[in-house]
Amino acid sequence: MKLYLKFDISTICKKIIEKQMDELEMNYSIIGYGEVEISGKISNTKLKQLEKNLNNYGIEIVENQKSILVQKIKDAIIEMVYMDEKLNNSKISDYLANKLQYSFGHISNIFSEVTFTSVENYIILQKIERAKQMIIINELNFTEIAFKLNYSSAAHFSTQFKNATGLTPTAFQRIINKKEKQF
Repeated sequence: MKLYLKFDISTICKKIIEKQMDELEMNYSIIGYGEVEISGKISNTKLKQLEKNLNNYGIEIVENQKSILVQKIKDAIIEMVYMDEKLNNSKISDYLANKLQYSFGHISNIFSEVTFTSVENYIILQKIERAKQMIIINELNFTEIAFKLNYSSAAHFSTQFKNATGLTPTAFQRIINKKEKQF
């Protein structure tokens, strides 16, 4: 039997972080996506244990300022792409600048310097990953997916999907459907 799951990645991360912090008996507040404030002092031993525990889930504690900003940029992009409603129609550069309180030029330069890719490429990859999930869930057609992810047309969506994956959305859907029928 095969199960298809729909999940909210931010809720999963939040629950993992809460569990790990509670197990180490830390006083904390989750401020926002990817930010936790710890009340009082924390021993190096507890901090190292927390870091080890979170690493088991692919979550890492970020310490350098540029890396922190890059993580905030990634979190803002993921939050934007995975919103339940249609992606905001305003310019993504304006959205990131307003959310992070830096000019988009600064955001773009730091992101490229640390990740060796552009903000735009990262956004495309996140939108394609979201599109794959939507195709697997099979609740929306390609035009609706394109609209929800703020593409100018289904053709533009299809072109970016193929450039990123090597497959058209239709070919990807056929592969998923074929795999489903095997089980």
